[in-house]
Amino acid sequence: MVMSKVRYEAVREQRMEENKKRMEQLHLPLLSQALKNASSPKSSPMKKATPRIAKTEVVPVRRSLRFSNNSIPQYKEVTSYERVKLPRRVTHRTKDISNRVYASDESRECAMKKAEELESGLGSDFPTFVRTMLPSHVSGGFWLGLSMYHCKRMLPKSDGVIILVDEQGEEWPVIYLARKTGLSGGWKKFSVDHELVDGDALVFQLIRPTVFKVFIVRVMNSSGNTSNEEETKSD
Repeated sequence: MVMSKVRYEAVREQRMEENKKRMEQLHLPLLSQALKNASSPKSSPMKKATPRIAKTEVVPVRRSLRFSNNSIPQYKEVTSYERVKLPRRVTHRTKDISNRVYASDESRECAMKKAEELESGLGSDFPTFVRTMLPSHVSGGFWLGLSMYHCKRMLPKSDGVIILVDEQGEEWPVIYLARKTGLSGGWKKFSVDHELVDGDALVFQLIRPTVFKVFIVRVMNSSGNTSNEEETKSD
């Protein structure tokens, strides 16, 4: 009985040794280690955080009141962080539209007539059109819709940036939306910078592709003054 048990152990150890050699020949230990490494969870990528500025200052260490008068205070460095803030864009002040005076039909028609006379004096070398200002053009949404005819004749078929040049030669980039046939981003700045009001008439002259020269004809109020003259007197 004892001999059979010893023989069994000997055969068992021999088989274990043979199996170990076969595993080494098949590189099973390396495959097992590779599978363990592949199954380990990957660390998630770090989120981009807002950059912060480190500020270090020396402050006294808090001590018990019993020793504060009898011992030299100890100091330590304390580092605090401040988030970097982007500078806010400075824009011109907008008008208070709560007291806005709307143009009468007569003053609007008068400004439009003067703009048409100005347009005829520009000649036919460059395409032109006249647009009278409505409340939605100069307040609130600040959207300037254009006629389909003028957009197809003068402007590109896709969205882009056009340049508005005033009579002083200064330029304002404005976003043109082809499918909506109008001026969007940037038109508000042009309108506010030139203090456009309801009833003003603008003459657009296409001097280069996607570049308009803009002439402004101010609307007259009931007292016979333009909107700018009335604001100057009130100031």
